[in-house]
Amino acid sequence: MSDAELHPSPLRHPRPGPPLPLFLLQPILARIVRRIAAENPRMFNRLGPWVGRDYIIDPVDMPFVLHLRPDPDAPLMRAVSRRHLPDHVARISGRFLDLLELVDADLDGDALFFSRDLVIEGNTEAVVSLRNALDDIDGSIAERVADMHGAPGRATLAALRRMAERKKVNRQ
Repeated sequence: MSDAELHPSPLRHPRPGPPLPLFLLQPILARIVRRIAAENPRMFNRLGPWVGRDYIIDPVDMPFVLHLRPDPDAPLMRAVSRRHLPDHVARISGRFLDLLELVDADLDGDALFFSRDLVIEGNTEAVVSLRNALDDIDGSIAERVADMHGAPGRATLAALRRMAERKKVNRQ
């Protein structure tokens, strides 16, 4: 029996959620990715051959995944159904709050990976390049996104951070 069979990860096979009108998220996600790309054009240098390649960011406790294409000329981030994934070089799966803390630079991706709270499928070099590109961004990406949405965005981020902190306390 393989290690994966002996110790199945809850992240391996997320259950598809109920149908969600994903079109409502698309303008918000497009605005976010365009703004981050425009404010951080140097980050694309860290991607090397992975510029313009497709990634799946899979918050396993959400009813959809994110399709990310880091391309300086046409950045793309959109919500897609779990049932209809586009071709991709890598898939990064984890609980939403863990992924948020990774983007917020509050969690160590290596520790999450080795604890099986983060699952990487596909080309790990592409994932490392993406992580390096995100590390080149000064400050918190989550705070920038929250600021784009004014007081409601900042309040939402604060609430999510409190939830993540409670989750850490409960794990200890």
